[in-house]
Amino acid sequence: MDKVKAMQTFVRIVEANSFTKAAETLNLPRAALTATLKNLEAYLGARLLQRTTRRLSLTPDGAQYYQHCLDILAAIDTAELSFRGPDARKPKGRLRVDLPGALGRNVILPRIGEFRAAYPEVELTISVSDKLVDLTQEGIDCAVRVGALQDSALVGRQLGTMRFMICAAPSYIAQYGLPRRAEELAGHCGVVHFSGRTGRAFDWELETPRGSIKVAVNGPVAVNDADANLCCALQGLGLAQLGRYQARPWLESGRLQEVLPGVRPTSMPVSLLYPQGRMAAPRLSAFADWLAALFAADEDLCL
Repeated sequence: MDKVKAMQTFVRIVEANSFTKAAETLNLPRAALTATLKNLEAYLGARLLQRTTRRLSLTPDGAQYYQHCLDILAAIDTAELSFRGPDARKPKGRLRVDLPGALGRNVILPRIGEFRAAYPEVELTISVSDKLVDLTQEGIDCAVRVGALQDSALVGRQLGTMRFMICAAPSYIAQYGLPRRAEELAGHCGVVHFSGRTGRAFDWELETPRGSIKVAVNGPVAVNDADANLCCALQGLGLAQLGRYQARPWLESGRLQEVLPGVRPTSMPVSLLYPQGRMAAPRLSAFADWLAALFAADEDLCL
């Protein structure tokens, strides 16, 4: 039995959470993967996967072996790079990326052609969604996430910091006036931004000269998307807390005005998540460095 090939096959099955999906990505018949796993389990004398009609799950032995496989395969890749010549370190192959909606559409995707020009042998498969995608199950190499990272087996690299501001359209200000203190926000109409995952509205956490406060936003319009939040603000439907990068062109055009400039909404980290051991791949390392440089060049998103 080719142990390295067996490890690679096992890891791919776990990441895809499906024999069929793994077989497709490896361009092998499903029966070949089933046979490889069966032989591997027999060789180890341990059950690695629990199989049901709906999904696969790692056994305790399988979870331990999976982590060992990631470490071993990453070590093999690292060791081989110095012997395979300069082409081995050249970023190439398919990279599967998941991006959050507004940040992906407004910051990353408008510049993605620059990455392709720099690394023409990297083929990108990009999904754009604010849903929490299971990277291992979906076979995704990396994902950009905004906010505090949950406990996870994934590795996180902070790319930048999302800074926010409170804005309003001139039409809203003409009708309702401007709050002069953060404590007055509760009496104003706001565009409610709620989580598409939990359905819970996001409170505004603010740093004021008098200390930190939290404001529960109320208003007749609620959205679960940052671009929708901006769209409603532009129509004067309420005050809105927006990413500074997002509001910047509308402030310059006069279609939005900053509210309470002395108040700083709490910022959030922007991170790149990826499964352990993946950063050894030159294509992912190149993409991570490109993203970090992209964020570092933006004063509203830099660390």
